Amino acid sequence: MFFYSNSLQGSNIGDLVIYNWGHQICPSSHYYGPAVRDHYLIHYILNGKGIFQVGDKTYNLGKGQGFLICPDIVTFYQADYDDPWNYAWVGFYGIKAEYYLELANLTQDNPIFLYDRDDYIKNCLMRMSDIDGFSEHGEMELTGLLYLFISKLIEIGSGNRQNIKARDQKEVYVKKAIQYIEGNYSRHLTISQIANYIGIDRKYLSQLFRQHLDTTPKQYLIDYRMERASYLLQNTTLYVGDIARSVGYEDPLQFSKMFKKVKGISPKHYRDRLIRI
Repeated sequence: MFFYSNSLQGSNIGDLVIYNWGHQICPSSHYYGPAVRDHYLIHYILNGKGIFQVGDKTYNLGKGQGFLICPDIVTFYQADYDDPWNYAWVGFYGIKAEYYLELANLTQDNPIFLYDRDDYIKNCLMRMSDIDGFSEHGEMELTGLLYLFISKLIEIGSGNRQNIKARDQKEVYVKKAIQYIEGNYSRHLTISQIANYIGIDRKYLSQLFRQHLDTTPKQYLIDYRMERASYLLQNTTLYVGDIARSVGYEDPLQFSKMFKKVKGISPKHYRDRLIRI
């Protein structure tokens, strides 16, 4: 049995963060599980065959196919007795990991994909094996390869989204709006800008937020800014004015009023309480 694995632990959370990677030539009937993971994990079969089980479903898989393991879900997989598989894998997590996988049409209910047109995916995964993830540039290179790998999955999955249901499209609009808010909350931001970015009417965006989140885009933006401000208040070297500007408020007084309205306490008293704790 040939086995190669590497991992990075303790990395800061980001949009997409690599956790581990490797490849393995499995012996006959080699298996793993039933077990759960605390991150996303994708296996891509280079040769041979095996089975993947999740819930009440069993998938018989071979060369060119891959399978997704989602966090906190019990799975089991086993190499074939006569023709055991040889696979490469990559584990990852991140704020946008689930969103990117949905774009690739990969979910807990649809965990299988096929890519047999060329060696692009194989080369991405195998190149990872040659990188020292603990070097100054290695982690960045690994992350770049992970993005290339996921982008290819999104490309091949896009054809399966042509008949996306209206309900699913609405959820996509909401998720895109949330991502835009969370990426631009520190700037002067209007609801019209968010709606224009997504390509829908402002009133329709507000309607979707009420349907899916029981709030408005404006209130979601305010609440998110206040959560970020709460985090920044832990840093006692920052003035309240610094924090106000960092979360999109040029006027510290306006920020303090909004913080108290949302949190029920002024930024100063919130920080004092943190210090006492």
